Amino acid sequence: MKEVILIRFGEIFLKGKNYFYFENTLFKNISWRLSKFKLNLIRTDGRFIVSDFNEADKDEIIKNLKCVFGIVSISVASEIDTSLENIYSLIKNIKIVKDTFKVEVNRADKKFPVKSPELSRELGHMLLENNKGVSVDVHNPKQVVNVEIRQNNKTYIYFDKIESLGGMPVGTAGESMLLLSGGIDSPVAGFLMAKRGLKISAIHFYSYPYTSEQAKQKVIDLANIIKNYTGDIKLYIVPFTKIQEEIHKKCDDEYMVTIVRRFMMDIAERVAKSNACNSLITGENLAQVASQTVEGITSTNKMAKDLVVFRPLIGFDKVEISKIAEKIGTYETSILPYEDCCSVFLPKKPVTHPKLERVEKNEQLLDRERLIKEAAQGVEILNIKL
Repeated sequence: MKEVILIRFGEIFLKGKNYFYFENTLFKNISWRLSKFKLNLIRTDGRFIVSDFNEADKDEIIKNLKCVFGIVSISVASEIDTSLENIYSLIKNIKIVKDTFKVEVNRADKKFPVKSPELSRELGHMLLENNKGVSVDVHNPKQVVNVEIRQNNKTYIYFDKIESLGGMPVGTAGESMLLLSGGIDSPVAGFLMAKRGLKISAIHFYSYPYTSEQAKQKVIDLANIIKNYTGDIKLYIVPFTKIQEEIHKKCDDEYMVTIVRRFMMDIAERVAKSNACNSLITGENLAQVASQTVEGITSTNKMAKDLVVFRPLIGFDKVEISKIAEKIGTYETSILPYEDCCSVFLPKKPVTHPKLERVEKNEQLLDRERLIKEAAQGVEILNIKL
């Protein structure tokens, strides 16, 4: 008998003929995540098994696994060679620490001679004999003894299932460019789209000296937090000062925010396309701020001519978004009082229902290509590694 960590995955079972692509990607992602540990990782039918690890590393290994998209749950299990004698021998030594329990048998190996219901009853009876003062409760037990008989001639016995993130393995849906501000929303948006299998790059617009070095560092810190879920992130920091100054100087005050966001979307798409990203991600949320009305979002969206724009938070409220931010560890950094470039030259009353005709008329006063070219020449690229 030896202690192992049992890894389960769920949604990729629905992928039919593409199943092995998703399973292989998940296996590679787990291997990469655990590469700093001395251990053995193998795959069996519908499970991955971590074994031969140092006991002192166990908690840290589980912590890393809980951040891998595609994993549904994890269990620390006892692994034995499959035989009735070995199963009975291990069950006899199990102590039930709650007053009610049940046994669940998963007979993945259909060649095993005893069927699941029959074996569950036998093992339950054995546990009742060896644990006085406990009873079986098949509906709401306080303790569950799980017995998995797999096709690799191994049986795994465990108590708890540690819930993980689920979703799809990162990289199976392509790569996307996240417009990463210093706020609460955009890191959460990146997290949610990585959960659907997108590998994440990020772009941030930086308006020094109107925004501080602390504001820039805040975004780098956010990228360092979400990389724990998304994997390595390439972060593009775009100097945006000149563009904002020109917009402030030449365009109608109430249309400044709309035009700024259109420039951001334009630049983000260009950077994304030049780096093999097949989509964009924003943290936009309908009606949260003046620029995120239907008309405002429509106006901004027109600058993404070739790539789809994902807005996973579009129907969330701030409380819901903040709860996710707290869960993934970005909230406390996001609320640090260092303002991003969206607060620069902020008009007293930004337009909430921009007219596209007037937006475009304002933009004709700007030398768009020159401004974007100059910004591109100053882009700083940071590799945020796990």
